[in-house]
Amino acid sequence: MGGRRLSRELALQVLFPIDLVNANMEDSLKYILENNQTPEEVKEFTLDIVKGVMSNLKEINEVIKRGADNWSLERIGNIDRNILRIAIYEILFRDDIPRSVSINEAVELAKKYGTENSFSFVNGVLGKIEKKNKK
Repeated sequence: MGGRRLSRELALQVLFPIDLVNANMEDSLKYILENNQTPEEVKEFTLDIVKGVMSNLKEINEVIKRGADNWSLERIGNIDRNILRIAIYEILFRDDIPRSVSINEAVELAKKYGTENSFSFVNGVLGKIEKKNKK
C-alpha cells in the first residue's frame, strides 16, 4: 500500500470518532499515530489531511450538501461522510494532488470501509462536485 493511501486510511480512522462522538482531534490523532508504526511522511500527510479537513469543515460540509442531491449531511453514513470530506479537502485545497487521484482514492476507501453501495455513492457525489469546481 502506498504511503498516501495509508495516510488517507489513518485520517479516516482519526476523523471517524471526531464525527461520531465529538472526540478530541489531538487525542484521536495521538492514539492513531502512536498505534500505527508508520514512516514520518505518512504521519505528516495524515496530519495535513486531518487538520485541513477540520479547519475547513464548514466549507467542506457545504460542498457535500450541494453535491449530494436530496441527502442531508446527517443522513450520509459516518464513513461515507468522512471519505467525502477527505476527498473534497484534497480537491479544493491541495493543488499538488490530481482530482482524479483524490476521487479514485476516495472510491477505494469506500470499497474497503463502507457499505456495498458506498463506492458508487461517493463516486457520484465527487463526480458532481468535481464538475462544479473545475478550475
